[in-house]
Amino acid sequence: MLRPKIPTNPTPTGLVTPPTLVKPTAVVQQTPASAPVPVAPAPSRPTVQLTPGALVAVVGGGTAVVLVVGAVLVSMLLAVAVTAASVAVCALVVRSLLASEAKRR
Repeated sequence: MLRPKIPTNPTPTGLVTPPTLVKPTAVVQQTPASAPVPVAPAPSRPTVQLTPGALVAVVGGGTAVVLVVGAVLVSMLLAVAVTAASVAVCALVVRSLLASEAKRR
């Protein structure tokens, strides 16, 4: 009932010609101008030199990042705690309403 229809590849019509090779007509040879000057190899890893000002900036930046991340985490924890407390209060109110309704009957 639900069978996919597989398309058939069409057969080529006409003659198929092989690709032709293009050969260069003239070859120009160049002579080297001069020998290359040897260059000192660049160091594989550049050395980082921290000045006292840069060191203070790095420490200050790291401290700022730690404080910001800590503030975000504490605020998320506080939001979860407030939500849990409000859900608990709602549960107590609903339980009290149901208990008072059962006593009236």
